[in-house]
Amino acid sequence: MTETPRPAEAPASPDASPPPASVRSTVHGYPRIGPHRELKRASESYWRGGTSAQELDAVAADLRRGVYAQLREAGVDDIPSNTFSYYDHVLDTAVLFDLVPPRFAPPAAADDRDEELRRYFALARGEQGAPPLEMTKWFDTNYHYLVPELSPSTRPRLVGDKPVAEFREAAEAGFHTRPVLVGPLTFLMLAKAADDAPEGWEPIGLLDQLLDAYARLLGELRAAGATEVQLDEPILATDEGRAAVGRLERAYQRLGSLSDRPALLVSTYFGSIGAPALRVLKDSPVEAVGLDLVTDDEGVDDLVQVSGLGATRLVAGVVEGRNVWRTDVPAAAATLGTLLALTDELTVSTSCSLLHVPLDLEAETSLAPGLREALAFARQKAEEVALLGRVLSEGADAEHTGGGGVRPPAFTDARVRARLDALGPEAYERPQDRGRPTEIPLTTTTIGSFPQTPELRRARAAHRRGELSEDAYKRILREEIDRVIALQEEIGLDVLVHGEPERNDMVQYFAEQLEGYATTSNGWVQSYGSRCVRPPILFGDVSRPEPMTVEWTTYAQSRTDKPVKGMLTGPVTMLAWSFVRTDQPLGETARQVGLALRDEAADLERAGIRHIQVDEAALRELLPLREERRGEYLDWAVGSFRLATSGVSPSTTVHTHMCYSEFGLIVDGIEALDADVTSVEAARSRMELVRDLGERGYKRGIGPGVYDIHSPRVPPVEEVEDALRLAVAHIDAGNLWVNPDCGLKTRGYAEAEQALRNMVEAARRVRADLRR
Repeated sequence: MTETPRPAEAPASPDASPPPASVRSTVHGYPRIGPHRELKRASESYWRGGTSAQELDAVAADLRRGVYAQLREAGVDDIPSNTFSYYDHVLDTAVLFDLVPPRFAPPAAADDRDEELRRYFALARGEQGAPPLEMTKWFDTNYHYLVPELSPSTRPRLVGDKPVAEFREAAEAGFHTRPVLVGPLTFLMLAKAADDAPEGWEPIGLLDQLLDAYARLLGELRAAGATEVQLDEPILATDEGRAAVGRLERAYQRLGSLSDRPALLVSTYFGSIGAPALRVLKDSPVEAVGLDLVTDDEGVDDLVQVSGLGATRLVAGVVEGRNVWRTDVPAAAATLGTLLALTDELTVSTSCSLLHVPLDLEAETSLAPGLREALAFARQKAEEVALLGRVLSEGADAEHTGGGGVRPPAFTDARVRARLDALGPEAYERPQDRGRPTEIPLTTTTIGSFPQTPELRRARAAHRRGELSEDAYKRILREEIDRVIALQEEIGLDVLVHGEPERNDMVQYFAEQLEGYATTSNGWVQSYGSRCVRPPILFGDVSRPEPMTVEWTTYAQSRTDKPVKGMLTGPVTMLAWSFVRTDQPLGETARQVGLALRDEAADLERAGIRHIQVDEAALRELLPLREERRGEYLDWAVGSFRLATSGVSPSTTVHTHMCYSEFGLIVDGIEALDADVTSVEAARSRMELVRDLGERGYKRGIGPGVYDIHSPRVPPVEEVEDALRLAVAHIDAGNLWVNPDCGLKTRGYAEAEQALRNMVEAARRVRADLRR
């Protein structure tokens, strides 16, 4: 969530560049989960065997038609298709072009829909004998994609028809759509080399072969009646993408020169792409280029540097696609007025896909009026781009359209600001002579949450509705904590957790108890697969009125002689997984959250808790896509974490946790956090970070995850043992912790119990060998 830049000023003489006859409107993509999370429920029912493949496909078709109808109703001119996915659009692209590792057996019959879906979901979730693809964050968002595994022997070829089938389906329903595809450059640069690939080989080596497959697909889309296709290339907003100008030119000269193709829109987002890349696209045969003009303020400068786009149509992303604040229509119209001098043809759009925001503000009835009026979800943002298109086409006065930017009432807390101003450098430092967190080599623990049973979820919902008394609800929570503590002791874990039965979500739980936050009832956003979250809205100064976790953590500690970890969500993650105010720098907001967490950590310590985990799952996620901006980010990100954790004594062990991101870029940041123990995802990424840390001589505690909790697959003891032996080869065993990749909330007890037993047994075996 970045600060919204100031729009470019309108030209001094707008009449000098008369508006084109028609300015059209579009969006890059749209939420696909349904207004009531229908896709989640249908998918999970299918995985359990309660829904047939035909029933699942019928739900999906209804959701797609609903999206097309909603966009038409909003007034959007050009409607995208192929933005739907059962799990992930990058995975869809891999399957479409037969880029599937050989460990996933192909369907026995080409027309067996159940077998086709089995293989598809196995790639995402794994199956016995076939670990899933690695999963990581989609650029700097909280959406997760599946990482394709490629090798020199991989042969890209078009084997699927999903984009064509969904285009035809929309046409039969009366909607002419623009199919959306992951661009070839982005797909290959986000892929990884398979384990059997030669050292130094990179997937981009398959570019020419993949372009042949794209060429065939474009021909089939043209034959089906598509007049334009969108190719998403967000990789161009990164340093790596900006450096690939030669490959960009090769790709779009090749695709643009095809004689049998629809018009091509190359869509870029999550930041500016730089003048060199923009010049390549301008000079290529593609018909349109989409630019994100919200994330940073360089996009218009790039256009000026290349002397405008001329005959290449500009799809101008002036409506924020990743945050929920209403667009300032007059300011956006002024920006668009500037752009009319830099292109012959203009389309108004969102800055990126609306996948990253909730579906419809109308579903929210409990938000405070002053705040609600300042918000726009996906449906409202579609209406905003349509409105801006009409403003430019019809010459309407933007000031009187009813779409002016509205901000919530100012909410500042002088006490919070005074406390922060009074802090000195010592508030960010812990003593360095802290000793080891534990004397046990390969200390076993979990990340925090345990499976949340249907009974527990029903009790929480009943309590929220007022149908279950406070006393009855707390009794249920205590019984669940008793069960979780007893189970961990019986399994043999060394450091325990209370299981978090009282928490709905690791961010929302704290947002509900902090001043300055608002939460939604139906503001669901897809995180990965069927996993949906409700990001809270951080609109004001943050403070903690009272303790948030002490009651449940101390109750759990009273039930065991083993140490129990206190569990907090860190300041960076509290921002990354929220929709954040844009009227002050992110770093200042993060410090406010860090100060509130500092108070909570102190209360936990006073209550006798000697292990406190402050999760920063999103530390890598918010890392700017360009290196020149990373130093400033890491300064405030690390500073807010240290503010939250430096108030406890040297004898208290500070843990942190990070998941499902590529951590190699932030190893310095991880060390700078100064946590005693850092647990990280490592099961899907084959212990890559452990090797990086070992090469650097990392001396703090590290807990590389050995159990992939996003898969129903239970890893056998031998697999976990092999992972631990690899870790021991790089990190001193006294500094190694053994844990799952992430919390267990989304898993069932049967699989989680067995996986933890296997994990503890594997640690026992490796420990035994170390003693010999």
